[in-house]
Amino acid sequence: MLSGSVQLRSCTARLPARPLLPARVCNTRAKRNVTAQAAKQDVLLRSLSDMGEVAVLVVDGTNLVAEAARRHQTAPTASAALGRALLGSLLMACYRKEEEVTQVTFKGDGPLGNIMTIADTKGNVKGKVDNPAADPPLRDDGKLNVGEAVGLGVLAVVRSHPLEPRPYTGMVPIISGEVAEDLANYLADSEQTNSALALGVLLDREAAVKHAGGFMVQVLPFCSEETLEQLEKNLGALPSVTTMLSQGMSTHDITERILEGLGVSPGAQSLTPAYGPCESEALKQRMIRAVASLGANEVRSIVEEQGKIEVTCDFCNETMVLPEQQVMAAVNQVA
Repeated sequence: MLSGSVQLRSCTARLPARPLLPARVCNTRAKRNVTAQAAKQDVLLRSLSDMGEVAVLVVDGTNLVAEAARRHQTAPTASAALGRALLGSLLMACYRKEEEVTQVTFKGDGPLGNIMTIADTKGNVKGKVDNPAADPPLRDDGKLNVGEAVGLGVLAVVRSHPLEPRPYTGMVPIISGEVAEDLANYLADSEQTNSALALGVLLDREAAVKHAGGFMVQVLPFCSEETLEQLEKNLGALPSVTTMLSQGMSTHDITERILEGLGVSPGAQSLTPAYGPCESEALKQRMIRAVASLGANEVRSIVEEQGKIEVTCDFCNETMVLPEQQVMAAVNQVA
């Protein structure tokens, strides 16, 4: 029987039975400067243990978190919170039913306000925070206080698919605001999935995103007690995700550490995660469809009052002026 909460060093998680080592937050605080550092390509890797008893997803998402921080001009603590939410949503969304979309919303009472992320099965993820300037005082251990920034409240997850008549919605209380622990709690309570989830965002002295990554470990049906014991031993000995990335470890290296003594089955799947989609033309077309859905009278009213149709995407943080003729053509198609 699998139950209980355990803690990984990078953040709190949930997995089978026995407690692991205490959490160690892997964020640092510095002056506000969210310029992204040059980095290798992001990657998300999905692997199985040799006997097919454990599934492991590991992501190095440094570039996508850096892009999110740049787009939203987030303060250090906001960068860490948004980054964790983006990476956690990505791990939860990938390698599921094709075209499924996962939306995660932290409705906390902290100074950050709400965090919302949207991820698909292809590795795309985007997000936003209500207050990107939120940056509460450091914790007693000198680490960024993501838990205070998020606060307590409700975590809502919506999984939707174009072929399903209605989306699946699950809600659980926010138990810590540290993101990983809350997502692991959601998976256990709402989707009956026992998981260990670790997320980390490391900032440099200038508050730029230096490393960002995470992993999700899921115990599959008929997993043996011996495998569980070895897995718990491995997870308890792991340093934080960002420490491993700082040491130059790849997603494959991290997977091997997690599955040490269990073996890694050949045929691992990988993809390149990205922030977005925020490509200009695709964004423009989405904005046109959104405005067109208001109807012809409302569109004309906007043009009369403002002299133009200007729309801002909250996720991409980009503003566009839309051609009236194209919007009206889309209105006619909707009608």
